[in-house]
Amino acid sequence: MRIVGLTMAFTLAASVAAGAAANPVKATSRFPEPLPEEPIPSVRGLPTAWPAAWVLIHDFHFSSIVDGRVMLVDTSSEDQPLKGIVRAAQFANMLVSPRRGEVLTAETFYSRLTRGDRTDAITIWDMATLQPKGEIVLPGGKRQQSVTYPQLFQFTNADKWALVANFTPAQSVSVVDLDSRKVLAEVDLPGCAQVYPTGERGFSSFCADGSILSVTLGADGQAVSSKTLEKVQDIDNQPLFSTPAWVGRTAWFVSYRGQIKAFDFSGDVARALGGSFNVGTADGGAPEWRPGGWQVIAADGAGKLFVLMSPNGREGSHKDGGTEVWVVDTASKARVARIPLRAVASAIALTRESKPQLVVARGDGVIDIHDAATGSFVRSLGTAGGANPILITAP
Repeated sequence: MRIVGLTMAFTLAASVAAGAAANPVKATSRFPEPLPEEPIPSVRGLPTAWPAAWVLIHDFHFSSIVDGRVMLVDTSSEDQPLKGIVRAAQFANMLVSPRRGEVLTAETFYSRLTRGDRTDAITIWDMATLQPKGEIVLPGGKRQQSVTYPQLFQFTNADKWALVANFTPAQSVSVVDLDSRKVLAEVDLPGCAQVYPTGERGFSSFCADGSILSVTLGADGQAVSSKTLEKVQDIDNQPLFSTPAWVGRTAWFVSYRGQIKAFDFSGDVARALGGSFNVGTADGGAPEWRPGGWQVIAADGAGKLFVLMSPNGREGSHKDGGTEVWVVDTASKARVARIPLRAVASAIALTRESKPQLVVARGDGVIDIHDAATGSFVRSLGTAGGANPILITAP
């Protein structure tokens, strides 16, 4: 065997040599010029005003929650969709304010990473550089730590103040002045949860008995009045997903069983708008179609709602994700389109473009883009949204 192998090797070598002799390399051949040296580090800046196709995608990062992050994603780019990353540690929540030119993250840190002394803080990031420009320490270790909901961290008072939901398990809301970088007040919120900016300075919260509580804040951040509206939702039969689709100061909610209900938060007291309706039914449900996912409803601002739907609707399926997006016209109160998705999704949103794109965060971490008008698939951005994209924010 060894003799045969050596013979083949010598034969091959002789063939190569003969070929080289027959085709000698010309003396005039030149190698390509080497690439120029690149400076290290090399950091590319962001535009002062982000394009309307850009969104922020919150990667909860379930395998390492202390290392959560917010991904800045260009939905129009298939080749380079990821534009930057903002860290968002330990059950963080995120806000973005083009008016302030800032991204804010409400975070929690421990001195020994996963244990030790606890510090809650609002970190302030510059939108142009994605670099931290300051922080506000929140006293008491009260910030609610849960899988992230947008309604745990909100602006009020024209983005001058931030509202932070607390849970110890006593519930309250901290009012934080972002300019002076200090906590102004803490408002008790027994039996109520989530924060919806209301009026010029204030917020509302849904309560466990089906009511909604509205709180008005004074110029010093202290609560000056409150009002409760009873029975605005049927907790037992039609509980609402807590994350709505906003059109101006109107919030559109959908229930676990597909009921659409709107609230006006423009005044000091929340107001339930009449004319609730259902997203409708369809064949093929096993056992029935229901909304499902984490961020399940979006609005285009022109009277269309987009609802993430699952054919496997049943008790407890509201977090399972959906395989279609149903488009509902708020004027006719009827479904006008069904958009099949390429995989089970947990979150949907629309870009702020003149012709909005539907952004879909799939359960496998892939971000898909669909044409909102036609429903057709446009492009995949891969895992530009991180490992576990859970919320999508269009600035």
